[in-house]
Amino acid sequence: MEGTPIPVLTVQTAPFEDQRPTGGGGLRRPTALFESQRNYLPNFVQSLLSSVDLRDRQGCTMVVGSDGRYFSKAAIEVIVQMAAANGIGRLVIGQNGILSTPAVSCIIRKIKAAGGIILTASHSPGGPGGEFGVKFEVANGGPAPDVVSEKIYQISKTLEEYAICPDLRVDLSRLGRQEFDLENKFKPFRVEIVDSVDIYLNLLRSIFDFNAIRSFLTGPNQIKIRIDAMNGVMGPYVRKILCDELGAPANSAINCVPLEDFGGQPPDPNLTYATALLEAMRGGEYGFGAAFDADGDRYMILGQNGFFVNASDSLAIIAAHLSCIPYFRQMGVRGFGRSMPTSTALDKVAKVMKVPVYETPTGWRYFSNLMDSGRCSLCGEESFGTGSDHLREKDGLWAVLVWLSILAARKQSVEEIVRDHWAKFGRHYYCRFDYEGLEPRTAYFIMRDLEALITDKSFSNQQFAVGSSIYSVERTDSFEYMDPVDGTVTKRQGLRIVFSDASRLIFRMSASSHVRATLRIYAESYEKDPSQHDKEPQAVLSPLIAIALKISQIHERTGRKGPTVIT
Repeated sequence: MEGTPIPVLTVQTAPFEDQRPTGGGGLRRPTALFESQRNYLPNFVQSLLSSVDLRDRQGCTMVVGSDGRYFSKAAIEVIVQMAAANGIGRLVIGQNGILSTPAVSCIIRKIKAAGGIILTASHSPGGPGGEFGVKFEVANGGPAPDVVSEKIYQISKTLEEYAICPDLRVDLSRLGRQEFDLENKFKPFRVEIVDSVDIYLNLLRSIFDFNAIRSFLTGPNQIKIRIDAMNGVMGPYVRKILCDELGAPANSAINCVPLEDFGGQPPDPNLTYATALLEAMRGGEYGFGAAFDADGDRYMILGQNGFFVNASDSLAIIAAHLSCIPYFRQMGVRGFGRSMPTSTALDKVAKVMKVPVYETPTGWRYFSNLMDSGRCSLCGEESFGTGSDHLREKDGLWAVLVWLSILAARKQSVEEIVRDHWAKFGRHYYCRFDYEGLEPRTAYFIMRDLEALITDKSFSNQQFAVGSSIYSVERTDSFEYMDPVDGTVTKRQGLRIVFSDASRLIFRMSASSHVRATLRIYAESYEKDPSQHDKEPQAVLSPLIAIALKISQIHERTGRKGPTVIT
């Protein structure tokens, strides 16, 4: 402990107008803004800390971690200094500042912390020219609900000062406890640096049959796997859990060193950016492949020869095989949740299993109430996020371990399991088209005009002929959600067109955009006939996409010739 008490300073500041969290208590902006704009980071951290009632904040424990991106260590230093000055009693921080989002949720719940702060911009690029984010987790280990995000924003609009201990220095590399005497504080401020993986690993041991997975990866009929951490936070987890604990060869894991710029590529686990993994899988040497995003909450699954499993199918297949997991054999299955744009493949499984499905807006925070109230056991989103009630965050490595458990139990390939699922439940052809970097006003007016069009009575029962296909509109709406637990209503969560054959078109503005806007178009078409399950999704969905482009006029109004990313 320091010999001389560390001074606590009050620094005068002025509010910023653009610090409204985009959902889940998170603020995501260009890194340069956080780094160079004086007081930008301290203002938001103070607003975040002040959103916790003073009596709950004094002496409490909070968890801090990052995905390792550029500016994380500098930001953690500021957060530590401000947490101490604001009366936080203890911070638990991952070694070198590294903690995956699932690990933060795990630790919050394990030690009953008041909440946590995660420094991540998810799958967005890193480095000085990339993006940076500060995200607030509440006491259940999940993203801050909208009421907390709004409270943070209201505080930020009138902030005049923040408290900080600028002379406080923490060694993030040294495991163990560090204590600091502060001026005018009766108790020392404590920081505990913990192993980034161990607590989370112990949770996974309690969920899965590690012996079965280890035998599958090391036995006489072992499968060769390829796991890409994309130079994000998941490198240490992949090495320690999949390689050291479960026996996968060390060369199974690639890009496992966390880098501040993620090696110059967006850490986004999809077919556009996980090209190194895709090429390796196409060679036929590996039977199972997976990639993770920067903070470890999203994932992608590939089978031999690069067979791609879309996120909605993955969610449905996991749901159909929960009996392979000891955790669910013990706890049972109470219900499923999916975001509205996610395909309805999960619904088909739920109907057979006789469990309810909750359709929510996009954003993991909407699942937390469902899980806390015991309504929901498994949740997922089309953006490669899947998780269960073991945490209150989506969990990429958990999903990969579920898949390995399924493969070990079924003794079939990834492709065989997927095709068997389609044969039983039907195939949901599905694509998402992202129009990124749009001028916000243009995107707003596209959505405004589209809503007026599709909600007009004359649009109901309208028919669209595209080639030999005819699509009849059955219903349309601007999606809104009433939380079955507390009755909270969330409106304007995407525009939805459902056709008479159950095909769907969905239009949604991304909540994670900042200076520029992202508009997403989702298309889904259901096919029961197994003889029709071998088609390319974009070919099947091209008539629906033609309708979407016609009614939205997105190419004409943006000057774009096509989407930025297709998943």
